[in-house]
This record gives sequence, C-alpha cells and structure tokens, in this order.
Amino acid sequence: MPSQTEAGKAFEYAILNQSYNLLSARCNVSIKEDSSFHVAENCFSLFSRNEQLKYLKAASAAVRHIVDLEPRLENPVSSEDVLMLQIVADSEGIRGDVRDVLFIRSTQNWEIGISAKNNHRAVKHSRLSDKIDFGKEWLEQNCSSTYFKTVVPIFSELRKFKEQNELWRDLKNKHERFYIPILEAFRTELLRLDKANINKIPSNLLSYLIGNKDFYKVIKRSGKTEVYGFNLYGVLNKSADKIRPTFKVTKLKLPTRIIELSFKPNSTDTVILTCDEGWQISFRIHNASSRVEPSLKFDINLIGQPQTLYSHHLPWKINENI
Repeated sequence: MPSQTEAGKAFEYAILNQSYNLLSARCNVSIKEDSSFHVAENCFSLFSRNEQLKYLKAASAAVRHIVDLEPRLENPVSSEDVLMLQIVADSEGIRGDVRDVLFIRSTQNWEIGISAKNNHRAVKHSRLSDKIDFGKEWLEQNCSSTYFKTVVPIFSELRKFKEQNELWRDLKNKHERFYIPILEAFRTELLRLDKANINKIPSNLLSYLIGNKDFYKVIKRSGKTEVYGFNLYGVLNKSADKIRPTFKVTKLKLPTRIIELSFKPNSTDTVILTCDEGWQISFRIHNASSRVEPSLKFDINLIGQPQTLYSHHLPWKINENI
C-alpha cells in the first residue's frame, strides 16, 4: 500500500501528465525530466490502473479549469515561447515555496504553480522542540529566553524517555504532562511576539504557512477535485495580451491583527488562532511516531479563509473520458 507521501507525489505526476496532454496540442510544451520528475513518475507507477485513472481524472478536471483562469498557459507570444512543466524539489518547501508543479514561460518571465494535495488540507507539519526557535524560523523574530526556560525541562524529560526506548502509548497522562504545557508556552510566546511586533506577526505567519509565492491549491477528493486560488501577491489570473481569464481570482489580504488564540473547546492538543481578514488556523500537536522523541509535531490547517478566496469544485466520474 503506497504511503500518503507517495500518493501526493503520484498526484503531482498526474497533474503534470494531464497538463502536457492538454496543452501540447495547443502550443509548444516541454517537460523538465529531472530527479523530482522521475520520483513522482515512480510513485504513480505504484498504483493499480484503476487508481491511476482516478488520479488522472482528478488532475484533468483541475488543469482544464486552471486553463480558463490562466490564458497565458495556452497563448505564447512567439514560436520561441515554450511552456516548461516542472515538478518542484521538496527542498523548495523548506524555503517557503509550497508549489509542487510549475508552469514556466521564460520568454515572458512568467510562471504559476500548483500545490497538489491528495485528500487532505494540511498546510504544514512543523515541529517544536527545545532546539527549535519557531519564532526565528516561522516569523523572523527570535523566541525569548523565557519561552526556552519553560519548554527545555519538558523536552529534556522526553529526551530521557527516548534514551530508554519508551513508547508514547506507555506514558501516562501525556496530554497533561507534555501537550498542554507545550501548547501553553507556544501560545504565550506567539502572543508576546505579536505584542512586540505590531501588525507583523499575523502576515509573517501566513506567509510561512501558505508560502511566499502565489499558487493554486488542487485537492483530489473521491469523485471531485477542489481548486483554490491563493492570490496573495497579485501574480495569478493575468491576461494573455487581449485574452482575459474566464473567471476572476481576487487578490487576498493578509492579516495584520490577532483576534484570539485559545484552546479548541474540549481539546487538550489543539489551539485555534483567529485573525482579521477572515483567516483562522488550527494547530494540533501530536507525537509523530510510536517511540518517544524529544520533539512534538504540529498538524496545521487553515480552517477559515477570506470570503474572497477563489474556490471551485469540479465533479468527475471514473467512467468518463479523460
């Protein structure tokens, strides 16, 4: 059974494959067949033919719709204007670029990208530990010594359990002993950073979570594909000379103010951050493996977006032609 990571890579390949099939009949298209491409191609090959058809069907629905949003995809300015398709290396995500598949026209100095998700919405899986300065890594502002004084003893205890090869399931009251105090320290420090850096932290956090490049998020579901346009910097939805997009993708506003940061009701492992401009983020902390480690992992999700966020749901059936 392929892993979630392999499923995601397979969907990236399906999007690139269907993009090439559709657009190469309309203009000059090439594929960058590097190591990232071959990894995705190999992941796609792990699935049965029936599952591959579902991936291709979901990808085809998305690509056909995005062509209506991005007329530059099929309208070159000259015969030398080649559209390059590329699967992005995972290392780019660390640098703040969440896009998985790129569409590049070097002649026009233009590119757009797709973040491909197989049946999930998570935006990041960041970690906390006594060695990680989340303020510096996420927000360009260092965490305080008070924060580290609070979390170091907790993670030091986990480090001892790791040395003893302990399993998480054998630890008693793990939520009360580890999850809650770590989340409290995280909450206190994030609010402190926000107070010390007026109007900066919410926008920096969103840029960290959803990337420093505009993109379309494409989510494969059972029988449908969801397309979202994260147009934060005004790059998406451009005309191709006099050819305008069929639909409008509104430019979004980044948040500037934290309204509330508190525990989710009846939860001991999740805090909810509510900001202005319609943004709301869930931070669920958990142990990422069965064995105890001196770190905890976040499952971070956007649970609230601006009403102006472009979204479109595209139903499809497996027995239809691609």
